[in-house]
Amino acid sequence: MRIFRALVALAAASLVAAVASPALAQAWPTKTVKIIAVFPPGGSVDQVSRIFAAQLAAQLGQQFVVENKGGASGSIGAAAIAASPADGYTFGVVFDTHGVNPSLLPNMSFNTTKDLAPVMLVGTSPMAIVAHASQPYRDFRDVLAAAKAKPGNVSFGSIGTGSLGHLAMAQVGNQLGLEFNHIPYKGGGPLMIDAVGGQVPLAIGTVFLVNPHVKGGKVKALGVTSAKASPQMPGVAPIADQGVPGFSALAWWGVIAPAGTPPAIVKRMHEELAKALKVPAVAEKLTAQGMDIIGGGPDELDRFLRSEIERWAKVVRDNRIKAGD
Repeated sequence: MRIFRALVALAAASLVAAVASPALAQAWPTKTVKIIAVFPPGGSVDQVSRIFAAQLAAQLGQQFVVENKGGASGSIGAAAIAASPADGYTFGVVFDTHGVNPSLLPNMSFNTTKDLAPVMLVGTSPMAIVAHASQPYRDFRDVLAAAKAKPGNVSFGSIGTGSLGHLAMAQVGNQLGLEFNHIPYKGGGPLMIDAVGGQVPLAIGTVFLVNPHVKGGKVKALGVTSAKASPQMPGVAPIADQGVPGFSALAWWGVIAPAGTPPAIVKRMHEELAKALKVPAVAEKLTAQGMDIIGGGPDELDRFLRSEIERWAKVVRDNRIKAGD
C-alpha cells in the first residue's frame, strides 16, 4: 500500500510539473532578465547582446539588461552564467572561443557541455584580416611574403589567446611553414581601437567586427577566411585563393543558459529569439555586418558546439597553444 501511495504521489507530482511547465513559460518573464556578454563592450558579442536585449524587451514587455563579463577568452563570463540561478532570468551570448576554451583552459570552474544549456546557434561569419591604412600590404599575399622574408616579424592582433582568429593564423603558419607574432587583446573593442589607431599593424576579426572600420577607411581588408568571398566585403578575396589552399574557418555566436533552466523557458526563449531574428531591422543589423543568420535550436547548437570542441582541440594540441601565449 505504501509503495502504491508513493507511486500515486510521484505520478501526481509529474502531472503537476507537466501542467506547470507550460504555464511557467507563458508567465515568463515577470522581472528583469540578464544577458551576460562574455566579451567587453565594443565587440561583436556585445553588439549581438544589445541588439537582442532591445528587441526582446519590446516583444516581452520586461527589461533585458546586458552585463559585460569579459576576460580569459570568454570563460569568465561563461563561468558566471554557469554559476547563476537556473530560473530563466540569466542567459548569455558566447562566441567561437566557447568551443576552444575546454582544451585551452583545462582548469575552468565549469564543464562547457554539462553546466550550460544550449539555447540558440545565432549565426556564423567569415573572419577578415585587416591592416591599418598606412601599412604597405595590398592583400594577404603581401602578408605571406613579408612573413617569409622576416620570420616572426609580422605581428597580428586577435580578440584573445585561443580565439578563432589566433588559431586560424596558427594554422596558416603551420600549413605554409611561416611564423607570425601574435598579440592577444581582451575582446574585439580593444583590438579595433588599436587597429584603427595603428598600434597593431594587422588584425583578424569577424567581418561583423571589422567591416564598419573598413567602410570608414581606417583599415583595409586583405582577405577573408571563408571558402568564398563575403558579400559584405566585395572585392576582398578568400585567403584560400591567396596562397593558403583549402583554408576555411568561420566565427559563430550562440545563446546559452545555466544548466537546469526549465526546458519550457529555454524553448520560449528560443522562440522569442527566432521571432526577433525575423524583424527586418534586427536581421539587417546582423547581416549588414557579415553574419549569416542560422537561428538553430538547442539541439543544433549542442551538436555544433561538440564538433567545434573536437575540431579546435586538435589545433590547440598541434600548435602547443597555451593560455597567455
